[in-house]
Amino acid sequence: MLRIRITLPKNLPEDKRINYRYQDILHDALVNAWLQAKADKSNILDRDALAWNFAALGWHRKDGNQAHSLVVSTAAPLLAETLVKLNCADIRYTRAHTLESVDFSPAEIHIEPDPIVPGQTALGVVMLSPLAIRDYHNGKRWHTDLSQVDLSTAINTRLSRLAGREVKLKIQADSLYLRCNPKHSTLVPLKQMKNGKTAFVIGMDAPLVLQGSEGDLRLAWYAGIGEKTRNGFGCIGLAEQGIGR
Repeated sequence: MLRIRITLPKNLPEDKRINYRYQDILHDALVNAWLQAKADKSNILDRDALAWNFAALGWHRKDGNQAHSLVVSTAAPLLAETLVKLNCADIRYTRAHTLESVDFSPAEIHIEPDPIVPGQTALGVVMLSPLAIRDYHNGKRWHTDLSQVDLSTAINTRLSRLAGREVKLKIQADSLYLRCNPKHSTLVPLKQMKNGKTAFVIGMDAPLVLQGSEGDLRLAWYAGIGEKTRNGFGCIGLAEQGIGR
C-alpha cells in the first residue's frame, strides 16, 4: 500500500498551470505515467484492474478547473512497487479532439505517511474527490443525497470484492453537515465523447466517520471508497487536515 502527493510549485506562469475541463484527462495523464513506470496495462486499466485511486486538488468552477496537486494511492502491493517509481515528467497527456493538454513535469512527489495507528478503530475523513455511488433502483443513476444511501453496504460491497474478503466498516455521514448542506452533490464532467456529448458522473461530498478494524480502515484509505475510484472519485483525506484545495 502506498499514497503519494504530486504538488506543483506555487506561482507558476500561466502557461505552466494545469487547467482542464474534463477530469478524464488527468486519469489519462496518470495512466501514461503508470505505463512509463512499467506497470502492466491490465493492472491499471482493465475491468478487473488492481485498486488505485486519485484526487485532483485545486479550484473547481463551471467554466473549468485548475489543479495544483494530485493525490494518488493504491492498496495493491504490486502497484505500490510501481507507484514509488512514478516520474512527474511522465504525468502528461494531450487529447487531439478537445485540444486539452496537461503536464505535471514541474511537480514534486512526496510519499504520504500512513495515518492508521495500531489498534485504531475509527477514522474521521473528508472527500478529496467526490463519492460516487450508483442508485440501481432508479435506472443505474447516481445517488445525490447521502442521507438516502446505505453507505456501509454500498462501500463494503466494493471493498470486499477488491480485498477478496469480507469488509465490515460502519460508515456514517456527518448529520449536521447534511442538514446544513442538503445539496451536497456535484456534477463532474468526466469526458467529452467524439460525438461532442459530455459524459458526467454525479458525486457527493460530506465529512464521514469510518468505524471498523485497523485493516479495513487502511484498505479504505488506500483503495478509495465508492465507485469510479480510478477515474478520480472516492479519495479520502483526514478530517483534521481539511481538503487543501
